[in-house]
Formats: sequence, structure tokens, C-alpha cells
Amino acid sequence: MTSVYQQWQASVAKYADCEFLHIPASAAKSYSDNEITLSYGEMDAQINPWREAYAEAGYGVGHRVALLLENRPDFFIHWFALNALGVSVVPINGDMQDEEIAYLLENSESCLAIAVPERIEQIQGAATLNSGQLAVCSAHDIASLIPAKSSARQQQGDAQSECALLYTSGSTGKPKGCILSNEYFVEFGLWYQTVGGYIQLEPGKERLLTPLPLVHMNAMAVSTMGMVMSGGCLIQLDRFHPRSWWQSVAESRASIVHYLGVLPAILLNIDEAEWESKIKVKFGFGAGVNPAHHKTFEDRFGFPLIESWAMSESGSGGCITAAAEPRHVGTCCFGKLPDDIEVKLIDEQGQEVAYGEPGELLVRAKGENPRKGFFSGYYKNPEATAEAWEGGYLHTGDVVRQGEDGSFHFVDRRKNVIRRSGENISALEVEAALSQDPAIDQLAVCAVPDEIRGDEVMALIILESGEQANQDLAEQIVERARERLVYYKLPGYISFVAELPTTASNKPQRGEIKKLGAKILQEKSCFDLCHLKKGSKR
Repeated sequence: MTSVYQQWQASVAKYADCEFLHIPASAAKSYSDNEITLSYGEMDAQINPWREAYAEAGYGVGHRVALLLENRPDFFIHWFALNALGVSVVPINGDMQDEEIAYLLENSESCLAIAVPERIEQIQGAATLNSGQLAVCSAHDIASLIPAKSSARQQQGDAQSECALLYTSGSTGKPKGCILSNEYFVEFGLWYQTVGGYIQLEPGKERLLTPLPLVHMNAMAVSTMGMVMSGGCLIQLDRFHPRSWWQSVAESRASIVHYLGVLPAILLNIDEAEWESKIKVKFGFGAGVNPAHHKTFEDRFGFPLIESWAMSESGSGGCITAAAEPRHVGTCCFGKLPDDIEVKLIDEQGQEVAYGEPGELLVRAKGENPRKGFFSGYYKNPEATAEAWEGGYLHTGDVVRQGEDGSFHFVDRRKNVIRRSGENISALEVEAALSQDPAIDQLAVCAVPDEIRGDEVMALIILESGEQANQDLAEQIVERARERLVYYKLPGYISFVAELPTTASNKPQRGEIKKLGAKILQEKSCFDLCHLKKGSKR
């Protein structure tokens, strides 16, 4: 079985009466009066009419369809129906601004967009910013499906066929489209079933709760494929709700929860409630928990947080996980190297570092195919793909060190990427947006430490002559940037400075800028704007 849809069909045949999807009432309240529960058979019955409609409308291999479907059942209905025909999907984050969505639509060359009814106007508005016209269809109205304008390729999808194009913020400006094959998703499902240690999936019995968005690799590839291929139930929240989290976990009978580093920190700050005693979770799976919170969380809530390392580009092919003891809780440990992975740790000159010294993590799969389970490349960017795979290893940009027993520990990020609450934010993308502000002459953006979110965005700004550095101006800059950036990319801190660290050729010294940002934050000589970073008003 080579495709996501074929894996789905195999599970439907085996687990037809088992629950596949559960959305608690609290997560579905914006579009449903009740909770939603669908068995494998019931979900398949909703997929089939759309699969037939897409086929009749001429969609197939070579087409891409954008999905603005939030964390709703519609996402799975349309993804699986399209995958059955070899169509690739481009998940869209509805929190993005129109310009950001327009870029994804144009760069991906999507020929159709499917949106829930409440989002149709939004994606139509974004599409009008591009030169070409884009067909838009309601996720609930088959009659609104517009026939494909171009013919599909006369071939069947296979393991190497593109399944999805997921955009990730890298170290250069605009997001890059990661081409993810059917093999990428299937391998992640197999990985989750076989990784072992604390991660044990009982076929047909697990219930995995995740608040993570389906536009990300974790929710789309790890949790979804893990449950599909083991006959488990996916409990999909709309987002993370701290106050009702344990109630959702308990009432949904979750046996597994997925998290990002910010979640444990927030949950530890909430007073104990009766729902905590009713949970029956075997383990949590995620990354980035604050080492100071790791043991405290496990002691209080009674289950292990399994830290893992992966990225959209690595997939399961380079995934390293602290699923077995010793996990070295509280040391940013993400486990020992599996038997099927090879790594190198290198310094900035590309030389391997001495054992125990920190270095950039380079990773590949063992065997004849070093890219098995990895992404297929960056769309329309062969240069970036070649650079990422220079020397036959995937260059991750993450600096790690290896402990005495072989365990790997995360140290820092070499790439100019800010990781805030699990979101990868390109500093250059934020700089490009802020540079359009009439009050700004020069600027640099960097990550600064945040105890809850991991990183926060700081902008160091040299003002145009005549501008007054004050709180009002800082807030105005953020509000003007809100038109061009999704809320989590906005600066949480702004510091007005007289000069910026640069090289002799006037290029920014990123390392020195990051040090300066941390110093400014420690001295509190900046404007705190974190209160302005709230979700989209849409």
C-alpha cells in the first residue's frame, strides 16, 4: 500500500465500526451544536461522494488543491478524497493575512481552493491579489465544484507522488514549500507504531488528543497517520484551551496527548482542578518542553513527556526520540540514535566536532536511500534543496551535543529562525514586512528568550529622522505590521537603537544582534508589546 488513501482504505476494512475522529463540543462550537464523532465507516461514507465528484470534474495527478478547512472533519474528507486521485493538497492557515495566503496560492500553483463556508470570502479576497483567477469551492457544496481547467496526468499516484505541499519558514524571507510524498506520510505512520519504549500503540484502541493545527507536519503526518494506520481515534481540538484542557482530555478518554513546549509551561501555571485526577494518559509526545518544567510536569500529572526531534524536511527518516530510559529529563535530551539513522555534528567550518562538543546536526537514513522518509525537496527551489543536502546529509541548522551515553541534547538554533510556541518564524520575513513602515530607517529582528513560549520576536529599530521613540510609536508600528503579518510573527518587543552590529560589508552580524537583543531584554530597555499579540480578528 503506497498512498495515504490506500492506508485509509485498509483501516476502513479492518476498523469500520471503530471511532476514527472525535471533536469535543467545545472545539466544534463555532460550527456545530454538538460534539462530533465519526467511525472509520462513517467517515469513508462522507469521503466517497467527494472522491467521485473530484474524479468526474477531472482532478488528478499533477493538480494541487489549497485547503482552508481549519481543524474540522472537512480536512480529512477532502484530503483523503483528493489523495485517492493523486491530487496534492496545500493546507492554508486561516490566521494568515491575505498577502501571506496569496503568496502560498501563487507559489504552489494551486488550481482550486476548498474552504469551509465561513472562509470562502477570505480566500477569494486573497486570491484576487494574484494575477490569475482561482476557482473556489465550498467544502459543503459538491455542486459548487468547478471542473479542472487543465488535464491531469495519465498516470496513477504512487509512493513517490506528491501528497502535500507544506510551507515552512526557513532562514530566508518567504516560506518554502516542502514537497511531501505519500511515502513521507506512510513512513511516519509506520514509525509511530514501531518506535517502541514508552510509545506503544494498541491497534484499534488508542485515543490521541492534539490541539495542533492540521497545516503542520505533526498533526497531519504524525498524529493522523499514527491513528489511521493503527485503527486509533484522533481527538482533534480547534486549538489549545488551557482552562478546559484537562476536561477535554478526561471526557474524550484520551490515552495519548500531543504538545509543543509552550503547553506544559502554561498548564503548570493553572491551579489544580478535579479533571486532573480523571485523566488516563499513557504518554505525551512533542518537543521543546522547558527543561526546568519537565520533571515538575511529570510528577504532577503522572505521565511522561516524550521529547522528540524532527522537522518538516526530515520527516520520520531523521526522527530521534527519547522514548526509552534514560531520558535525562531536564537536560533538553531528545534520545539516542536509532539503528536506521546516521548523523554528523559539525562546526561552522564544516568540520566534525569532538565527541561531547556542540555542533550542527546533520542527518540521513542508513542504506541505499539516504532520503527515505525525508521531504522530496523545496518546490521551485532546487538551489535550496541542494544546499540542504550538501555532502549527502540534511543540514538541520540545529546545534546539539552528544552526552556520554550517546544521548543527544538540544543546544540552540544556528539558522536565523525564531521558534515561538511551536511556530517557525523567519526573522527576514518579519524584517521585510516592518521595513515598509514609514517610521523605520533600518532594523534587525531576532529571537529573545521567553520562559513560556521558548522564543519571542524582538525588533531592533533605527528610526527615520524626526521620529520620536516612545510607547505610542512602538504600538503603531505593530498595528501597521498586523496588515502584513499573522499575529504570532509580530514583534513582542521593540527597542529603538542608534546603530546595529554589522560586518565590514554592512551585512548584519546575526550573532551579535541576538546577543544585543537578549541584553536589552534583560535590562528592560525596550517596549513590551506582547499584549498586542493576540489572535486574528477574523
